Amino acid sequence: MERTIPIDPTLEKGYNVRLLVDDFDALIEKWSNWSEDFRANVDSSLDCQYGNGEKDKLDIFRSGKPNAPLFIFVHGGYWQRGDKSIYSFVADSFVNSGIDVALIGYQLCPGASMTNIVDKIREAIVWIWNKADDYSISKHRINVSGHSAGGHITGMVLTTNWSTISYNLPKDIIKTGIPISGLYQLDPIRKTTIADALGLDDEESHALSPHFFEPKTDAPILVTLGGGETPEFHWQTYNFVKKWKGYNAPLDYFAEPEVDHFGVVERLSKKDSEIFNKVKAWLK
Repeated sequence: MERTIPIDPTLEKGYNVRLLVDDFDALIEKWSNWSEDFRANVDSSLDCQYGNGEKDKLDIFRSGKPNAPLFIFVHGGYWQRGDKSIYSFVADSFVNSGIDVALIGYQLCPGASMTNIVDKIREAIVWIWNKADDYSISKHRINVSGHSAGGHITGMVLTTNWSTISYNLPKDIIKTGIPISGLYQLDPIRKTTIADALGLDDEESHALSPHFFEPKTDAPILVTLGGGETPEFHWQTYNFVKKWKGYNAPLDYFAEPEVDHFGVVERLSKKDSEIFNKVKAWLK
């Protein structure tokens, strides 16, 4: 789609956060290596095909604890980069604390639309609900989280009326929602180069901005980010929390001290971090 909205340099700096990392490729390589090491030593079911797309696959990591909570994590990458395999390391702290984990992969923009991506994550959650017994995980303890673009998707999942997808799905299929460093209003993104691959028009930008909708759940929601993130991410989170505090779902806010947009992901993988222990206590 040809650009019709000018680039805003302040928003570009605030949202295109990988440009703030000295060597972003080295960071991703480090995460990939951590993840490979973790996968080599955990009870897992990898690349479970939940949809018909090449990347419509998810990884399940089991703690071995019966009826454990299930922590679903959706990776970031501005809907256009990344792969679930890079983020396996996030599951380490959870699995070693008696919590099962599912990492959901998805088709990326521009090959898929953002609307399609959100629909695919919903499809993956339904797949997990239907297949949980086959993979020795609990369908009754599903907790959904994600970072950055995954935080946005988590917000959209919380606006889902599951009965419109399938009559046999319970309204409370999601027990908690934990968006991390999410994007809840998409119009600012359209003023950055990030939007070039997304193809957002006015209608889709609004329809995919969870800020403007209400949660279709009473499940508690923990909205988190890194304390050292850019003003733009704090703006996104502050306004989302302010808006969604008015609804029925209990809502809390937490900022992991000092860390930036990527540091908060690393902290989540460490059992002694504040954010991990906050999230762990939040799971149902």
